[in-house]
Parts: sequence; structure tokens; C-alpha cells
Amino acid sequence: MKAIRRFSVRTALPAQLAPLTELALNLRWVWHAPTRELFASLDPQVWQQTGGDPLALLGSLPPGRLDELAADQEFVARLQQAHGDLRAYLSSHQWFQGLGSEAPRAIAYFSPEFGITKVLPQYSGGLGILAGDHLKAASDLGVPIIGVGLLYRAGYFRQSLNREGWQQETYPVFDPNGLPLSLLREPDGSRTYIELNLPTGRLLAQIWVAQVGRVPLLLMDTDIEGNEADERDITDRLYGGGHEHRLKQEMLLGIGGVRALRAYQRVTGSPAPEVFHTNEGHAGFLGLERIREMVSGENGSAGLSFDEALEAVRAGTVFTTHTPVPAGIDRFGSELIEQYFGAGVGLQGVPVDRILALGAEDYPGGDPKVFNMAVMGLRLGQRANGVSQLHGHVSRQMFSGLWPGLDEHEVPISSITNGVHDPTWVAQEVYQLAAKVAGHPAGDAASSYLAQASDSDLWALRTQLRTKLVEDARNRVRASWLERGASKAELGWVDQILDPNVLTIGFARRVPSYKRLTLMLRDKDRLRSLLLHPQRPIQLVIAGKAHPADEGGKKLIQELVQFADEADVRHRIVFLPNYDMGMADTLLTGTDVWLNNPLRPLEACGTSGMKSALNGGLQLSVLDGWWDEWYNGENGWEIHTADGVEDPDRRDELEAQGLYDLIENSVAPLFYTRDAAGNPTGWLEKVRNSLTSLGPKVLAGRMVRDYVEKLYAPAALSSRQLAQESATGVRELAYWKAHMRNVWPQVHVDHVETGGVADTPELGSVLQFRAFVSLGSLQPSDVVVQVVHGRVDFDDQLTDTDAVELRHTLTYEGGRHRFDGELKLERTGPFGYTVRIMPQHKLMADPAELGLTALPPQTEAPTELPGQGFSQR
Repeated sequence: MKAIRRFSVRTALPAQLAPLTELALNLRWVWHAPTRELFASLDPQVWQQTGGDPLALLGSLPPGRLDELAADQEFVARLQQAHGDLRAYLSSHQWFQGLGSEAPRAIAYFSPEFGITKVLPQYSGGLGILAGDHLKAASDLGVPIIGVGLLYRAGYFRQSLNREGWQQETYPVFDPNGLPLSLLREPDGSRTYIELNLPTGRLLAQIWVAQVGRVPLLLMDTDIEGNEADERDITDRLYGGGHEHRLKQEMLLGIGGVRALRAYQRVTGSPAPEVFHTNEGHAGFLGLERIREMVSGENGSAGLSFDEALEAVRAGTVFTTHTPVPAGIDRFGSELIEQYFGAGVGLQGVPVDRILALGAEDYPGGDPKVFNMAVMGLRLGQRANGVSQLHGHVSRQMFSGLWPGLDEHEVPISSITNGVHDPTWVAQEVYQLAAKVAGHPAGDAASSYLAQASDSDLWALRTQLRTKLVEDARNRVRASWLERGASKAELGWVDQILDPNVLTIGFARRVPSYKRLTLMLRDKDRLRSLLLHPQRPIQLVIAGKAHPADEGGKKLIQELVQFADEADVRHRIVFLPNYDMGMADTLLTGTDVWLNNPLRPLEACGTSGMKSALNGGLQLSVLDGWWDEWYNGENGWEIHTADGVEDPDRRDELEAQGLYDLIENSVAPLFYTRDAAGNPTGWLEKVRNSLTSLGPKVLAGRMVRDYVEKLYAPAALSSRQLAQESATGVRELAYWKAHMRNVWPQVHVDHVETGGVADTPELGSVLQFRAFVSLGSLQPSDVVVQVVHGRVDFDDQLTDTDAVELRHTLTYEGGRHRFDGELKLERTGPFGYTVRIMPQHKLMADPAELGLTALPPQTEAPTELPGQGFSQR
């Protein structure tokens, strides 16, 4: 019989053990080893059986054991100490508190997924893990962030394999009452709800709170009484369903998320966020809800027009894009947006035509029939960034159509390279050795102290971690084969798979085609020779999930699995199903080399290799994502890419051969060359270079500090500047922008005069400019006039440009003005320049913001300043 209702019963603890509940519900235990050790001491066997889940552990202990612990004065003292340590952590002043009043009062961080712990399976891959690390690092630094997401009752999916190696998906249903969550409740104890208006009727959602150290994470859940069956399923699965289902989820995340924030503020008295961070376009609708609030006069707003509210929202919004390919962006048909935001069902005061305009692909190459969530995110966010330097470059190219007339590097999308939360991802054995070297707990400096360890200690550590991986992999392969239908009698060979003394290469990530899971299989005979080399063998540990709808990805997994099943190599290559944070604990720490071979430049960042590096692993990767900016030639290996080869098969073939050659001729020989003590001294020197060069850079703490200093604090300042005069600031800016768009056709570069150099100028010469421009009804203070200069190609196109601002010197009749300036020639070779006009305003983050530029006519030729030599180049 099937239960008609399910729920979890939490343990009633003796009074002496009551702090265990707070310790279990605050997810700081995820990255705080002493707290985990305390829980493990309750019953080591049950702790292991429950997968290191404190709530499951407490629910599994019999009352007699709890009574014993309550009477154990030594344990109670340890518990009180741990509880006191948590309280001190939550209230102590950290880095952020030292920033003073200029720092944001609060930041709201919206993401469709959060990878905090395997116990709370609300993530699918890198985006969620990054979001989880962002919250954890913010907690450690004292940054007042509030996370906002959805609670998916079935998470992403559980992956298994059938006998033929084909991916199978199952969707276990999680009871929120059994997870480290608490319902947000009103002062009278009733549940707090938020409400959305959909074409099908009213949608209700309740709010669960996960406490991530100092950071509250709000997760909305529609599986409640009062919603129809379809509405209850809106938060069923992460990235499941069709376009309409996804739209409902993203409306709940964005619009509902702002309402959940307001409810949390009301119930708890927490400050209103000054900055709203949209982690990818999925949460972009939050900007529309904030516009609605301001138009309606809610939350202290003065009742603004749409344009005024848009400016106020933009000032405090940060948008982070994580995809380097248009196919990775959510796009909806315009008709679907009209259906959900049209008259009677939309957001009051937010016309659907204005919504459609925000997401319109109204640029060359765009599709006018679709609504683009990333485009809306960029138009609603005054500050935007990619997640590595290379990804910032790719993003500026991809979205350059939104800012016509600008060179790629001038497009207002910056970059902040991702980082990883080291207390979550660094093995305790690493911390122990670092502490031994330092003579004290190493903390964030663990990588630098680890680099100072002796060869013998460092090599012993790497062997210990590799051995743990081998043991874990054997258990997982055995369990997988039993699920695939094998009998225990068939699986004796599993006890011999992998070898703790063999060079171990790891590969684990999602399985879209561009990540090239099967590049290693391009020449199977060559791979087989590497796996079975008599003196220098390698072994591969591989994991990854394909999206349930991605048949191509599933075929790649099947091809890999079927090769790994072959009897002659199955002891040297394994595929581990159901890659999650639990598996990552041993896979990322135990591999000697982390392999990454995407199609460059399609990897936005790729943080898994960072986690490997912090544990003494080395990178074997194409120069993509973070590796492109931090590879120094000595901290790993570069897989050379055939970027100019257009035939994808030929490109894969060339890059696979490069991968085989690197492993055979560089990686494996270095690993197996040992000194008299059996230590691979050359290998360990490379490990030390990796630890010292990458350790400080790859940390999530560095990343969050960058966000605060480069994006959050400036966004908060912009919001305050607009709010200082109540509605006056936003009204002024909105009016100014509308006026600027109307009169911009009157703005022209009429004439440019240059002088100060000979026909063949020399390095160090000073070029002088006079630019005569027409501004119509605008004032000189409304614009910036620049000389844009750089190298020129054979078509006179400027490259590698810089800009020098000219100063206003004279005003003539009819709205004409003169701007003057100088430029010192500081590089040789072909040189060129042009003059441009852009709008500027003290409340804009960047003159490029409006996407308006005036350039000289193509036929315009500069003339010589009176009495001075002239040179165009």
C-alpha cells in the first residue's frame, strides 16, 4: 500500500543535548571539521551509514544512547564548547565589518540552484556549486548576503546505468522536514506564504530557510495545499519540464523571490537589500518585481513611473552570466511572455510591451520572436560580469550587439574569476599536514604551507588520498554493477580495479557535447596503450551526468562506459555513476591530474580543477576558463588547441593526439621518475609551483571580496545616490536618458583638426587635436568626447584601442562646440585614430550604458591645424 502522506519525525533531545539541534540545522558543519567530528562521536557506525548527515544521525540514535550522552559530562562539555564556537562565529566581526558605512547593508543573491552539501541536494552542477561556495565564503567574511532559490522536491536526478551502459534517471522525493531546513513562520506560528498571479490562477509558495553559517538561504516550495496539482509540481525538479514549466519556475524564482525576501524582512526585521545579484538569467524577473514595487509605491517607494523605477532597479542590480554560448541561455517565445505578463495576469504598472522590450533580441543576428533572459538581465543590471577573464572577453563579443559602436573591450561587461570554498573542498589530511608544517592551524594559507612540506611527507599525503579514492571507487563500481543486474559472484574482479600506486587522472563534469567526455576515446588503441603501459601505466576515474533530455550526452556516456567495461582495461578505467558532492570529496582530492578538454573557449570557468589544485593535484587542460589566465608553464600542462581548424572531427583528432602525447611524453615520465627514497622529485616540484601560484587565487574568499569591492559596493553607492533626494534622482536620470535618446540624432562629429607631428612621427611625439562637434540642445557636460586610438589593420580598422578624453574649450552658435586635447605616441607601427561622442551622467556607471555613440562620417578626413605639420598615421 502507498502512503497518502509522508513526513519526518525529528528526535526529541534531552535538555543537555539541545544545542545539537542548532548545530545540525546550521550548515556551518559542512565546512567545520570539529563540528562534524562531534557528530561522528555520537555513533561512528551510524554516522557512516547516514552519509555524514547530522539530522539523519540524530533520528537514528535510540533513546538509550541519547540518555548516555546526556549523562556524559565530558561529551556535554564538548557540545557546549562547539555550540559556543558557533555562536561566536555568527556574531564576530570579520573582513566585511571593517569596510565601514560605505559597504552595502545587505545583498540579495538569487540563483536557480545551490550546492551547499550532498545532504541538501538542490544542485545539478557547477552553477549551483559556485552559488553554494559564494554563500559559504560570504559567511566566513561576514558579508550580509541573503540567498534566494527554489526547493525542488526531487532535486536534479539520481543517475544509474543499465546493463548496456545507458544512463537511467530516478527522482527520489525528499521530505523537507528531514532536511536541515526550517519553515519561515509568522509571529503567531502560522506558515508564511507568498503569492503569484498566473494565467491559471493564484499560486502560493511557502518559504524554507537553510542557515548557511551567517547566511540565510530562502527556498520557495509550491507543493502545498491550496495549489492545484500542476501548480504543486512547479518546484518538482531542477531543470525539468518544458518551456512553460521553466517559465513558471523562473517567475517564482525572480518575482516570488523578491516577495519572499520582503516576507523574511518583515518577520525577522532584517535590513532590506541594497544590492540584488542575479546569478545567471534564470532569476532575471526579480527586476520586474522590483519595478512593480516602485511603481506601486510599496516598501517606501515614492510611486515612480516605469522609466524612473527602471533606473532605480538598474543602479542596484548585478548580473553575472555563466554561459559562453547562446544555446545555454533561456529563451522564451514572445507569445508565452505575453500570455503570462499580459493584461489581467501580469505585474500591475509593468506593461507587457516594456517587458518584451527588455528581453528583445533587437540587434543584428537576434531573433525578434523570442524573449532572451540574459539580454533582460543585462538591461536590468547596471553592472555585469563574466566568470573568468576569457569568459568576460567571450561575453563582450556575444552581447556586443546591445552596445553598437563600441569596441569589444569597451562593452560594459567585466569579469570576476570564480573561486572555490577551500574548507569545503580541501581534504582534512591536507590541513593536518599544513598545520604540521606551520606549527599552527593553517586556514586559508594551507596551500602555501603544504608547498613547504618535505618530499616524503607531501608524497605520502598524495598516496594516502589516492588510496582513499581507489577504495571509494571500488565500492561505487561494485554498487553500480549490482544495479546493472550483475550478481555478486560475477564481481570478484572489482577488488582489483585501480591501483593506489598508479598515476591517476580524473575527469568529472556535466556531459554536454562541448566538454568532450569522449575525446580520450578518439584513438582507443592509443588510450589502451597508455592504460596498460608496462612501466608507466595510467588509470582514469570518470564521472558525469547528461541532462535527462540530452540523448547525445547519454550516448557519449554509453560509449565511455562500454569501453571501460572491456575486460582488458576495466581495472584501469572506471565510470562512477551519480556524480555529486559526496563523490567529489574523494575524486577531487585523490586524483594526481585533473583533465579538462572542452572546446575552447566554451568553458566559462570550470572550478573543479581549482579544487584539485588545492589538494596537490595538477591540471592537464586546454587554456580555457580560469586555466587560461593562471597557467604559468610550470603549474600543470597545456593541451594545445587547434583553434583555426574548422572541421570539428579534424580538430578533435588533433587535440586528442596532443593529449596522448602529453600524457605519454611529459606527464607519466615525470610521475614515475623517482629518487633513491622513492619520491618523484620533479613531480613534487610541479605540485609546489601549483600550490603557491594558484592557492591564493582560486579561493572563494578572494572571489567574494572582488564582488564586494568591484560590484556590490559601487552598486550600493549608485542606489544611495539615486535615493538621496527621494524620487528626484531617479526622475532626473530617467528624464535625462529619455531626452538623450530623443535628441541623439542631432549629435555629430563635424570636423577634426590635428597637428603637432611631422609626416612621419617618431615615438614620443605629441599629437594635438581639435574636434568640432554639434550637440543640438545638449550641453557639453552631457557628453564625453574622446580620441579613440590604436593599431590599424589593412582595412583601417582600429584594434587594441585606448581612449583619451578631450576637454571643452569653445562654444559657437547653433549648438556647435570645440573640444581640444593631446595624445603622446607611445608605440610604434601602424597607428590610427578616430573621434567619438558618448553620453555621460554622474549617475551612470559607464558612458557605454546607453549604447549611443556618434562617430565622424566615413568620408571625413582630418585636416591640419594651422601652422603645424599633419599626419594621419
